[in-house]
Amino acid sequence: MTAPVRIAVIGAGLMGHGIAQAFAVAGHEVLVSDPSAASLGSLRGRVAANLAELGQDPAAAGRVHPADDLPHAVRDAGLVVEAALEDLAVKQDIFRAVEEAARPDAVLASNTSVIPITQIMQGLCRRGRALGTHWWNPPFLVPLVEVVGTEWTDPAVLGWTMALHRAAGKTPVHVRRDVPGFIGNRLQHALWREAISLVEHGVCDAETVDTVVKASFGRRLGVLGPLENADLVGTDLTLAIHRTVLPDLDRTPGPSPLLAALVAGGRLGMKTGQGFRDWTPEAQSAVRSRVFFQLRQAIAGEASAPAPGTA
Repeated sequence: MTAPVRIAVIGAGLMGHGIAQAFAVAGHEVLVSDPSAASLGSLRGRVAANLAELGQDPAAAGRVHPADDLPHAVRDAGLVVEAALEDLAVKQDIFRAVEEAARPDAVLASNTSVIPITQIMQGLCRRGRALGTHWWNPPFLVPLVEVVGTEWTDPAVLGWTMALHRAAGKTPVHVRRDVPGFIGNRLQHALWREAISLVEHGVCDAETVDTVVKASFGRRLGVLGPLENADLVGTDLTLAIHRTVLPDLDRTPGPSPLLAALVAGGRLGMKTGQGFRDWTPEAQSAVRSRVFFQLRQAIAGEASAPAPGTA
């Protein structure tokens, strides 16, 4: 375990409170800033509830502190993590305020899921200490953190950030080029584009798409990545399959017309009860429970599994 670091998280929402929780469990003191008094007021309660459900040390909630304002949160922090709205202008404004208030040696990180880090950090005076740390939801259960440098990021800052997250029990990976969506979301949304296209063109309905993924290759993905699978079946077979199927895959350069029509019609998914599929409150609750249980079981399985080659 690395020495404790004071950490500031900007944003107490879904991602922010989960990131704070993960660092607190690892022994770090975390100050959290948010313009919403309600979000700050419920911060410790949400963290405590997660810890209780996971059977983790309840004392970790005491290391998560609501901060009165952003300057208070970042003043003594060694790492500042922004977990605000996916809005470039908002994030740029936040980092301007952070740079004014933070220590000159503090590492500044954005948790954006798709916006290039170069765009967010280009206005900073000390760009060498800035990078991206893209956590996945929920942050206290999904191990991956994509660490994204820019052309200005100091290699020592990259190395320190990777080590800090690894010591906190995460799985950091270095994204070598700062591209929109980084690695995970580019892969995820390539799949989503084809999934939407299959429904749009009448090949199947939305429920069938989800069933096919969950009942076939989705079951392997936790232990067999796509390029491992290509090597497993053989690159020659992979090439032969690609020659047949790739020319027929969706190549729409922008969002699907079907997706745009759903949004225009107010079918916004679970938040409105209708999206690609219809969602009762009971169905929504069942999905969320299944996801939480699956992720928790995966972590328990990883903790108890023997190291490769030792079984």
